[in-house]
Amino acid sequence: MVLLKTKRRFIAGATCPKCNALDSIALTLENGLETLNCVHCGFKQTQTPKQATAATRQFEQMIGVFNPSED
Repeated sequence: MVLLKTKRRFIAGATCPKCNALDSIALTLENGLETLNCVHCGFKQTQTPKQATAATRQFEQMIGVFNPSED
């Protein structure tokens, strides 16, 4: 029997659309599908990376990139 470990990444500042809990959304990527899970209430949403890219807001801007090698 082979057990596969799936790595969860928590999304900082995200709120659950069902229970509105802050910082409770974890993202996993398995077989080309992204799954959002709320560790508080169990809400689950699945999407492909292409759907996730399409849902990105048009006018979002990056504030900055931290580069520790720059002084």
